[in-house]
This record gives sequence, structure tokens and C-alpha cells, in this order.
Amino acid sequence: MAKQQGWKKLLKADPTDWLLEKDETQPAIRYYTLRDILGRDENDKEVKAARTAIMTSGPVPVILAAQHPEGYWGERPRYTGTMPALVYMAQFGADGADPRIRAGCEILLSRFIDSGGSLRGLSLIDAPSDFNYCAAGIMGAALIDLGWLEDQRLQTAMEWLARAITGGGVADASSRESPPFACSGRNAGLPCAWGAINAMIALSKVPPAKRTKNMQEAIKLGVDFLLSHDPAVADYPFGTGNKPSSNWFKFYYPLRSEADVLKNLEVLAALGQAKNPKLANALNLVISKQNQQGRWLLERAYKELADTQEKRVFYWYQNSLKLYITGKELAEIQEKKGQPSKWVTLRAMRVLKQAGEQY
Repeated sequence: MAKQQGWKKLLKADPTDWLLEKDETQPAIRYYTLRDILGRDENDKEVKAARTAIMTSGPVPVILAAQHPEGYWGERPRYTGTMPALVYMAQFGADGADPRIRAGCEILLSRFIDSGGSLRGLSLIDAPSDFNYCAAGIMGAALIDLGWLEDQRLQTAMEWLARAITGGGVADASSRESPPFACSGRNAGLPCAWGAINAMIALSKVPPAKRTKNMQEAIKLGVDFLLSHDPAVADYPFGTGNKPSSNWFKFYYPLRSEADVLKNLEVLAALGQAKNPKLANALNLVISKQNQQGRWLLERAYKELADTQEKRVFYWYQNSLKLYITGKELAEIQEKKGQPSKWVTLRAMRVLKQAGEQY
């Protein structure tokens, strides 16, 4: 085996050719590998072909096939599947210009973001007990990925999310008892690293030139909080038990509200912290999880919950894809738990590439 050069010396073997395979079950892998690992331009012929394939095979057309003709997923009028459908399609690299996806995004924007920019049912200003950093961050990140950053409603919502973190301009900020990243009724009212990570993912997707003063301050607060503990240990404040959730140490994809160590590294790297010495232990943890082929395993998989409307509504973040596709379809498009995962391998390689030559 040829000796690896540069950041790839951190790999036991180079899995790039494996990631570049034309895989109809996970076509986005080839697209992201060409773009993020090989550095190809979006106008490159192979990159464009790989992006097109995302809409014709794999998870995205399966999810689109379950869309109601009016543009939503799940049960009307609650549209319970619309948010997770769009979140996962964004992660799978879907083309946000597709009319079906745009219709779903419009429903999401109209239903969950009011004229003031707060997220309906999640508003710190109007309903503090309902606020959820994870939902706000996940929703914002997906809509940005799907091309809605220039929409004034989304811009206002991202500013609102920043103000929820900083307290700047929030009507009840001076009287609220909860610190940033603490959601009432969750995690015993303590700052939640999962919420911080999801909020930071959304704000990291706003280009630096478009970040307001509140966004910049919110990002600083988020980075400081996430670096206040060793990401490899993940002993952030937690409300139950006597140790961090084991989910921190199980890598998986697609991502939902929970975060693994790799998700923490991804957002910190996106915010310019890839070479921060405080990430060394977490990077070493990631490196240690690869097998002899330079591949990482899928350590979590989605499971079906009881098929009741109540659980479909309340547990979408646990049930995820099961809300709108069948178990057979899910089995066909998700990777196998305990087996080498192209998604996790791609995620790990992105982070290691950004960390660069510090090792």
C-alpha cells in the first residue's frame, strides 16, 4: 500500500475510491466526495452528473414519492412529516430547486415561521416553554441547504435564533431564568450541547458577510460553550443519569436532534476551530474508530415505533423516516448497522481534512 500523504496519513487506508463508486442506494456520497474531498468545482461535469443522480435514485425519490399532492408529508393539518422529510432530503443532497421540494419548504416556512420571524410553537418570545434549540437549528439548516437563505422569513428567523441565544432584543431576556442553550422542560433546564450544536449548524451556514452582530455573538457563545468541555468526553451538563448519553459515541447518518462526537467536530470545524488543540482528543477518538480499510462503521440505525398517531406527532425526531415511508423502503435506503458506512466515513474524512497537518 502506498504511503499516504498530507492529512490522509491519518487514515489506515484511503477509502476515496470506495466513496466514489456509483452507488444507487446512496448517490449523494459520490457527489460530496468529488466536491468536499477531491475539491472539484460544482460546474465539473462529474460533479453535476453526481448531483443529478441524487434526484433519481436512493433516499430522495423515495421520500418524494410519499409527498401529498398539496406539498406536505404526514397528517394534515399538522403536516407531521414535512419537517423531517425536508431535513433528511437536505442532508441527502436534494436539489432545492425541485418544484416538489419548494412546495414543501413553502409549507414549512408558512406554518412554522410567523411574520416576526419566530418559529411557531418554538417561540422564546411568545411561548418560552415551547422553545427548542434543536428544532429551530435543524429547520433553519435544512432550509438554508435547500436554497432559501435569501427569503426574508428565513433571514428573520435566523436573526431570531441568534437573539434567543444572546438575549439581545428579546422581550423577556432580562427576566428569563434559563441560560443560553437551555430549553425549558428538557435536560433539567441545563444548557444542552445537542441544542447548541444544532443551533450552531444553522448559524454556520449563514455566510460570514451576512451574519449580523447578534449572529456573530451567538456563534462565539456557542463555540465557547462547546469548547468548555472536552468533546471526546462529552461531559456537558446533563439532567439525568450520572454520565453523558452513550449516543455521543455512536456515529450515524442521517442526523437528527441528538449529536455524536463527530457532529460536534463538524460544526466546530465549520466555524474555524478545526485546528484548535482542544479538539485533539476528539479527533484521536474519530481516528481510532476506522477499520483497517480506512472505513468507519454505522453505529446507530433507525427503529420503528408503535404506529399510533400520537407517537407519529410527538416522536418524529425518534421515528424519523418511518413517518412517511414503509419499513421495507427504509431498509433499502439506509445503511446497515455495524457495517462500513460511506456516510460516516465521508463525515470523518471531511473533519480530518480540515484538521490538516496538526498531527
